[in-house]
Amino acid sequence: MRSKVKHSADGGLRIGELAVRSGLATTALRYYEKAGLLPAADRTTTGYRTYDASTLPRLAFIRAAQSMGLTLAEIREVIRIRDGGSPPCSHVVGLLEHHRAEVQERIRELQRLEQELAQLAERGAEIDPATCDPLGICAVIPADVRV
Repeated sequence: MRSKVKHSADGGLRIGELAVRSGLATTALRYYEKAGLLPAADRTTTGYRTYDASTLPRLAFIRAAQSMGLTLAEIREVIRIRDGGSPPCSHVVGLLEHHRAEVQERIRELQRLEQELAQLAERGAEIDPATCDPLGICAVIPADVRV
């Protein structure tokens, strides 16, 4: 069975093949190009985008960086540093430390929420539903609104 993926005549990857090989949708590839994460694609004489094979490792980096919580703007900056000829490792470490601090704060928030939920559930187990004010919907979750 022949592949429906088209190769450009110059050996570059057409956007459909790049999408298949990278596991990304063509719309994502176009967006990444527009957002400055990918260099502008060459065009065939018929107008199709073609990409160099070196685009695949860049896409793998973008996906890995996103999975670590980096924003597209942060990833674009890392790529800009690399494309400028410098290794971006110290910049990346700073970004990761920043995101780690954010994650640690979010964990603390979630732990506080978990404690509050446990207290509400404990309180709710002791409430007699017959004494629940219909205007307040449910006394387990206090609304503290004065009418």
